Amino acid sequence: MRAYYFAEDSSDNCQPHDSGIEVSPETLEKLGVFYARLTGTEEEKQAQLDSIAKERNYNSFDVINLSTLTPDLDKKLDVFFDEHLHEDEEIRCVLQGSGYFDVRDLDDKWIRIHVVKDDFIIVPHGIFHRFALDSNKKITAKRLFKQNPSWIAIPRDQATENPFRISYLE
Repeated sequence: MRAYYFAEDSSDNCQPHDSGIEVSPETLEKLGVFYARLTGTEEEKQAQLDSIAKERNYNSFDVINLSTLTPDLDKKLDVFFDEHLHEDEEIRCVLQGSGYFDVRDLDDKWIRIHVVKDDFIIVPHGIFHRFALDSNKKITAKRLFKQNPSWIAIPRDQATENPFRISYLE
C-alpha cells in the first residue's frame, strides 16, 4: 500500500495522479481507514484474515473480479469512481491485481491509496470515497461483510445530512 495526495489533472482515472506528497499510515488511521498487509504462506495469510474477520464480526464474504474481460467494465468503473459514501464499512482484501481507493481527508482533499496483492483495507462508513483500477486494469478482491450489508452508494450531493456522514465527522 502506498498513499499520497491526489494530483488533479486531466489524465485517465487509472493513472497514478501522484502529487509526490506522501500520506502516512497514521494519517489514514486518523481518518478511520484501517490497513494491514497480509504476510507469510497462503495459510498464514488466511489465518490473519480470519483473525481480523472474527475480531470485527465479519461473517460473510464474496469475491469480486474486475478486468478487461468484465462485461460493461467501463460503466462499472464509472459508478465506482463517482464520489459516494456507504452506511457500512467497505472491507477489501486484494487477492490479485491492484487498484486505487481515493478517500477525502478532513480538509476535503483526495488521498489516493494504491492497493496491491495481500493488502487489506477497511474504508469506514460515512467517508466520501471512490475506486479506480490502476493501469493494470485487473483486480480480484475478497469483500468481507456482516450479514445484510447495505452497499448502497450514496452520492455526495445526497449525503451531507446522512446520519452516517454526521457520525463519521464527529
